[in-house]
Amino acid sequence: MPKRDLSKEDIKRIVEEENVRFLRLMFTDIMGTIKNVEVPVSQMEKVLDNKMMFDGSSIEGFVRIEESDMYLYPDLSTWMIFPWESDHGKVGRLICDIYGPDGTPFPGDPRGNLKRVLKGMDEFGFTSFNLGPEPEFFLFKMDENGDPTLDLNDKGGYFDFAPTDLGENCRRDIVLELESLGFEVEASHHEVAPGQHEIDFKYADAIEACDNIQTFKLVVKTIARKHGLHATFMPKPLYGINGSGMHCNMSLFNDEGNVFYDEDGPMKLSKTAYQFLAGLLKHARAYTAVCNPIVNSYKRLVPGFEAPVYVAWSGRNRSPLIRIPESRGLSTRLELRSVDPAANPYLTMAVLLEAGLDGIRNELTPPAAVDRNIYVMTEEERKEAEIYDLPSTIHNAIKALRKDQTMIDALGSHIYTNFNEAKRMEWAAFRQTVSEWERDQYLELY
Repeated sequence: MPKRDLSKEDIKRIVEEENVRFLRLMFTDIMGTIKNVEVPVSQMEKVLDNKMMFDGSSIEGFVRIEESDMYLYPDLSTWMIFPWESDHGKVGRLICDIYGPDGTPFPGDPRGNLKRVLKGMDEFGFTSFNLGPEPEFFLFKMDENGDPTLDLNDKGGYFDFAPTDLGENCRRDIVLELESLGFEVEASHHEVAPGQHEIDFKYADAIEACDNIQTFKLVVKTIARKHGLHATFMPKPLYGINGSGMHCNMSLFNDEGNVFYDEDGPMKLSKTAYQFLAGLLKHARAYTAVCNPIVNSYKRLVPGFEAPVYVAWSGRNRSPLIRIPESRGLSTRLELRSVDPAANPYLTMAVLLEAGLDGIRNELTPPAAVDRNIYVMTEEERKEAEIYDLPSTIHNAIKALRKDQTMIDALGSHIYTNFNEAKRMEWAAFRQTVSEWERDQYLELY
């Protein structure tokens, strides 16, 4: 969405003109969940003066009770009015950064942490790190109580249209809603799996793009519910069909343009692009914990369902982790295909940027491109081509993260410590759960 330079006075005027009655102050916790504090418009002065407090100890991974006071600093450029909430007056939204009582950025705030990591571009003269996300989601029917079922809303397939694609009306309404909020939607279509959809929007700088992803999730879920459907960004909700990814198209810019593009370079890619690529490959196993952060993420990262399993790259082959789309010039970019929509976008972009900058800083060289189907290669052939596997569970991914100081530094000690502990507990709970599959396999046999 185009950023607007709004002043406090501009927002006060819009609130008056549009009859805005409530202000929703949004932020994202370490697990990627959108949180919000809603206040009546009578509190507007307090909000705009960065005086609005909340209890940080009530948010997972933030702070202990004895240090709970946190302040919400709204980013005025994120102002928008939600079009669907008008029964009791309109609701205005501001995305906030979190600050401590001493007026310093809170190190457990994912958005603030990404701003910190972005400063690392300065030493190279880069002006922006851009992201074009491709989030996928499923639409399920809801039962009479308004709870989601596992019944898909259609039997459509890739690029199908009505009447097979019954989600088309819902998806069209989502796109219209996004456009009314200022999103530039580039594509919207049915995905490979029944009930699965993808909406791609124009790239933006990292902070704005992450804000857009969080707003997008909110819009999708809200509009789906109006259609009697439940939208889920769970990576693999159903066995035997493709899971949902969120491919991340990344590019770096300086004052002269896209630094990944070089008319005279191999594949018209610059030395910087290859170094960034090498950094992404080097740290792939470690950042998988952040890009694929839940137990369910690893049900998607298996051979046979178009999700990447191997750490490799290619110009056109779709089985490796990183693909180089064919567009060049300003559109030159690297596409990381492993990320799923359960990921916290702010943490994801922090680790990916730091991985790429590490490649540039140390002038790393990537292994050769792999232009054949990796899924049909033998283990020996993969080893020879320097292709290794992504972690197979969140447990293994966290173990890889613990060994990678560069990725730990990208998260900062507060976020890393809390993320690591939360994932350890999640894995322990999963390991102790007896599944239906186990009962089906073993109950009678043994």
